[in-house]
Amino acid sequence: MTSDTKPSGVITITTDFGHQGPFVGVMKGRILSRFADAKIIDLTHEIVVHWPAEAGFWLARAFEYFPPGTVHVAVVDPGVGTSRDIIAVSAHGHVFMAPDNGLLAPIVGRYPGATIVRLNTSRLARFGVNRPSATFHGRDIFAPLAAELAAGRCEPKNLGDVVSTLVPAWVDEPTADQSSVAGVVITIDHFGNLISNIDGALIERFRLPLVHAGNHSFPVLRTYGDTQPGEYLALVNSFGVIEIARAEQSAAEGLGLSRGAPVVVRDRMDQT
Repeated sequence: MTSDTKPSGVITITTDFGHQGPFVGVMKGRILSRFADAKIIDLTHEIVVHWPAEAGFWLARAFEYFPPGTVHVAVVDPGVGTSRDIIAVSAHGHVFMAPDNGLLAPIVGRYPGATIVRLNTSRLARFGVNRPSATFHGRDIFAPLAAELAAGRCEPKNLGDVVSTLVPAWVDEPTADQSSVAGVVITIDHFGNLISNIDGALIERFRLPLVHAGNHSFPVLRTYGDTQPGEYLALVNSFGVIEIARAEQSAAEGLGLSRGAPVVVRDRMDQT
């Protein structure tokens, strides 16, 4: 862990593996074989395949619900086995491990004091990691190193070299001007709600905010029950971002929108 935060023994795992096949279970087994007292939490394994942006979005907004000293492993890794790097980021009392493919850029962007360590593969042998496969680094590299970190047997700085840069996020942060805030749909939940990357704080200055997406506009309400079943609405959800929903139905299906769709918020008071 880090010198100023004791390891909590908690490890979260975020992947795009789904639950078909043994991949998630094998990662957990590898962790437990090294650190039997680890408390392993599945953050989500339903990230859209090969899209690190969604994993980074959820991780940046979920990690603070875990105790300081938690190790967060995120494996959404279309470049596995290539020359892409692996990084460990220390930020806000937590440690994050992921491929250097933009996944951890939101964390670093939110916490300017974050420390980034690039894994030096020549040090893997000292942690008992030998001849990792070319296609399952989650099992062969991420899991054993997460166990070592969570057990307090090493710190991120022992894994490699401190660097000042990382691969940028695949999706830009929202932009704001005097009259509007623009972002995108970053993910769609189980209910078909369209979740954007626009933080609610960015629209607090608008007296009557109106959310625009897919040639439609939606009033910002407090909760799903504030409109009739089948009606569309927008709200600031439990993770503090703008969401477009359809009461008791799927907004994604009804509107035909998907990840990456533009979302713009304007003040109705400024529109004619």
